[in-house]
Amino acid sequence: MSAKMKLLYICTHNRCRSILSEAITADLAADVIDVRSAGSEPAGQVHPSTLQALQRAGIDHRSWRSESLQAHQTFAPDVVITVCDHAAAEACPVWLGNALRLHWGLPDPSKLQLDEVNTQAAFDQVIAEIRQRVMRLRDIAQLPPQQWSDALHQLVEEHPHA
Repeated sequence: MSAKMKLLYICTHNRCRSILSEAITADLAADVIDVRSAGSEPAGQVHPSTLQALQRAGIDHRSWRSESLQAHQTFAPDVVITVCDHAAAEACPVWLGNALRLHWGLPDPSKLQLDEVNTQAAFDQVIAEIRQRVMRLRDIAQLPPQQWSDALHQLVEEHPHA
């Protein structure tokens, strides 16, 4: 088996979508993907509803932290995935080098002004979408690294709203 794919999720605040993506990737694909997440303007704490959603989904919810991009300067990811509109428009730091860059436009359920039941449903819907994409990422990570770019772009084409 070749080395693991190194993947960094970036979001503005690193408190919801990027944390969900990191946690789900770690849960479903830790054997083939080394995953981290970071924020361009980190909130400093994970949104409580994010942690509750992970707990409901049966995913470890205790170890996640809101971190800055600078916290991962030595990580050197193979793939960077932005998961919110603000981060997608920002220039990636030079230290990300030649990382393959993708964008997943995931809705932010932590910003919705809904009752508890509908908020949980919104989080669960985002988790289901991330799980579906991570299962494909898992398959891609098992390909030879020179095939990752084409396969990742195919994944984006399969999810046109990504």
